[in-house]
Amino acid sequence: MRILLADGRPKVRFALRALLTRQTAPHVVQEASDAQDLLTQAEASCPDLILLDWELPGLGPSDLIPALRRTCPKAAVIALSCGVSARREALAAGVDAFVSKGDPPERLLSTIDGCAQTGSAQRNSDD
Repeated sequence: MRILLADGRPKVRFALRALLTRQTAPHVVQEASDAQDLLTQAEASCPDLILLDWELPGLGPSDLIPALRRTCPKAAVIALSCGVSARREALAAGVDAFVSKGDPPERLLSTIDGCAQTGSAQRNSDD
């Protein structure tokens, strides 16, 4: 599974990459620091999965999610956020799953595993 990490904070991208490199299946292919960079990297690498900071600088989610769907229609999109209220907004905008940045790392890994097993993420409506 090829993964594109998109977060405006280098430390968060570093932590996500470190977490994912401990796993054998995922492979981080690119990183993006803002919405425009994300769209450019998505077009270049055509990832299987995009880990998206919901507060990513640049385009608003209502513009970014449709642009991602046009660029990489088969890519699963998992939104990450510290904000509790972002969950409903992210799912309504069309992401496949939502994971709070406050959740244990196992929650993110489990969500990614679900994407790998199904070929695309399923909406995560629990919690």
